[in-house]
Amino acid sequence: MNTKEVNVLVLAYLGDTIYEDYVREFLIKKGIGNVKDLQEASIKYVSAKGQARILKELMDKNVFTDEELSIIKRARNHKGVSHPKSCDIVTYKYATGFEALIGYLKLENRIERIEEIISKILY
Repeated sequence: MNTKEVNVLVLAYLGDTIYEDYVREFLIKKGIGNVKDLQEASIKYVSAKGQARILKELMDKNVFTDEELSIIKRARNHKGVSHPKSCDIVTYKYATGFEALIGYLKLENRIERIEEIISKILY
């Protein structure tokens, strides 16, 4: 499989679940023991607004390689026009770029790189 040819929305679909698993595990290990509290705490990480903010912060810190930026930009520039009511289209596209990168790295079996990026967000 050539992962660079996989639809970026498919990469984002995969990346969303992988990223959310890391966030959920992080919050549980922090000692949050109530599902409602876990859900509320996860929003700042897993919402489109949270993901867009995180992506921009990491981009400002030059965390990503040129290859990774290429995946992010390809997803961000995808021509889709639908987005959730909870955010604007630009925010949604940035979040999609972040999720697509995580999905791409997973399909490339670059788990250490995913964990390196996640560690800059959660720890």
